[in-house]
Amino acid sequence: MLSEREVISTLNMLRNEHLDVRTVTLGVSLFDCASHDIELFTANVQAKLRRYAAQLVAVCNEVGDKYGIPVVNKRISVSPVAVVGAPFGPDGMVRICRALDEAAKEAGVDFLGGFSALVEKGFSSGDRVLIEALPEALACTDRVCSSINVASSRSGINMDAVALMGRQILKTAEATADRGGIGCAKLVVFANIPQDVPFMAGAYLGVGEPDVVINVGVSGPGVVKKALDRARERGRNNHGGRLTLLDMAEVIKRTAYKVTRVGEMIGSEVAARLGIPFGVADLSLAPTPAVGDSVGEIFQSLGLSSIGAPGSTAVLAMLNDAVKKGGSFASSSVGGLSGAFIPVSEDSSIEEAATTGCLSLEKLEAMTSVCSVGLDMIAIPGDTPASVISGIIADEMAIGMINQKTTAVRLIPVPGKGVGEEVSFGGLLGKAAVMPVPQGDAADFIALGGRIPAPIHSLKN
Repeated sequence: MLSEREVISTLNMLRNEHLDVRTVTLGVSLFDCASHDIELFTANVQAKLRRYAAQLVAVCNEVGDKYGIPVVNKRISVSPVAVVGAPFGPDGMVRICRALDEAAKEAGVDFLGGFSALVEKGFSSGDRVLIEALPEALACTDRVCSSINVASSRSGINMDAVALMGRQILKTAEATADRGGIGCAKLVVFANIPQDVPFMAGAYLGVGEPDVVINVGVSGPGVVKKALDRARERGRNNHGGRLTLLDMAEVIKRTAYKVTRVGEMIGSEVAARLGIPFGVADLSLAPTPAVGDSVGEIFQSLGLSSIGAPGSTAVLAMLNDAVKKGGSFASSSVGGLSGAFIPVSEDSSIEEAATTGCLSLEKLEAMTSVCSVGLDMIAIPGDTPASVISGIIADEMAIGMINQKTTAVRLIPVPGKGVGEEVSFGGLLGKAAVMPVPQGDAADFIALGGRIPAPIHSLKN
């Protein structure tokens, strides 16, 4: 339980420091909806989502009002559509995507994730069909998100899938060219994707998960920044000695503990009111474009001129580790990604660093070796070759595979725009300047295809 002092501290976080529960995500299995008849399948899917999601938004709002803690996003994740929709062709996959979008709008949720395929070791027919359908499916829907897992530490990297995703990302951008390529903001390529992620665009409900479940994503980068600022203002640690990075790590850990307790409390009550099991709390520090709700500003509180400056990878490693330690102590149900997000367009401080040249794509890639996601919400020139996009994906997948961690790529080739031009996606997705991509040609490497084998440390049995 929180002490009286911690309760007062938490209330201050609510009033002044952007504390919220970033997302409550309802996971719904679609395996019992299976049918070879597309009409029956989509009807079963919509009926099940209606049955479990009808009260989700209202209950989240009621619980948020009760505690004075807003639940910013309400979302749904479903079983991988490449599996449950395997009998259908590309047109059928698009129809399924439309049905999911209609269900999401009816429920009033922000996004629905699970238009997904797991192809780290190879393709099934359903995987190929879903990936083929991606450009049209994401162009004709508003709330459906897609994740494609192309690598894992146990299986290696499916380079045929990496090559295919480079091409499909470009096609998805072109299919949504009138909206700045926004379809790619709903499409993410993963290594080691968890089965219980509540954050978009990666959320899906894994095959080992319950039939229905509530997962919650906590956040609070503004809370962490303010706590660090207060410690810097005091200038001394709790023992009166000189303030060091060890003390700052302790501040982050204690703050993450309080934020996680709040998130789990909200998620558990929402689950209880809906009569659904509570799953996990994802500890990730997820920013928004709002000033004061930025992961990038934490780097400045720790003494760097901006994110991207020398020392940024070390700061991110310390931040990620402290968040995990504090959150794990606060909850026995930690899952998802659980770390620090560094999405360029969704974080005002990171976006500014990228715009001014303080932060490059290469530095972002280096930082992903110690964060929880990867290259996230990065606008690149619309004429970037597919082989270059695939090469960037392959590099990021290798970081995840070798380090036995989750990494991901969400690149947005902006049609008709070049380096330095700005694109705005609106709302939580924010805005970003188009960043240059590394020079060089990866076409022959990507064309080799096949599979990069798993590292030797994958042999654990």
